[in-house]
Amino acid sequence: MARIKAKEHVSPERSAQMALVKGKNTKPELRVRRALHAAGFRYRLHDKSLPGHPDIVFRSRKTVIFVHGCFWHRHSDPNCKLARLPKSRLEFWEPKLEANAARDRRNKSLLEEAGWKVITIWECQTTPSTIQSTITNTKKQLECITSNTDAPKTQLF
Repeated sequence: MARIKAKEHVSPERSAQMALVKGKNTKPELRVRRALHAAGFRYRLHDKSLPGHPDIVFRSRKTVIFVHGCFWHRHSDPNCKLARLPKSRLEFWEPKLEANAARDRRNKSLLEEAGWKVITIWECQTTPSTIQSTITNTKKQLECITSNTDAPKTQLF
């Protein structure tokens, strides 16, 4: 997979703005972590020994959670307003964002092959109006994993 050489075409102002985009400890991730902690769950963060360095790791449950930004990870939900493509420079953005999504699929597959359960929570599911239902569904999934029963078939994640 070839890297995109965009630095030559990017203004210093744009480069400075993009440098502010965080990869971990984002607002959506912090919302999920706070809610899980308040619900009594304890976890590890950003385990570098696992593919994709998952945001939240439950080692005893052999489960990881990725909290994905809808834009950067190409949320496929048609109702998600955060996942829209930019209108300019599509020749730059489409391959970049598709490469992110392909990397996510590859990391998920590697984790599942190693016996890990993978839960993905999207940024649009962490708003103040949706975080409680997201955490309720996540708790149900984690409890099913702990009790070795089938996880609920709701496809929120």
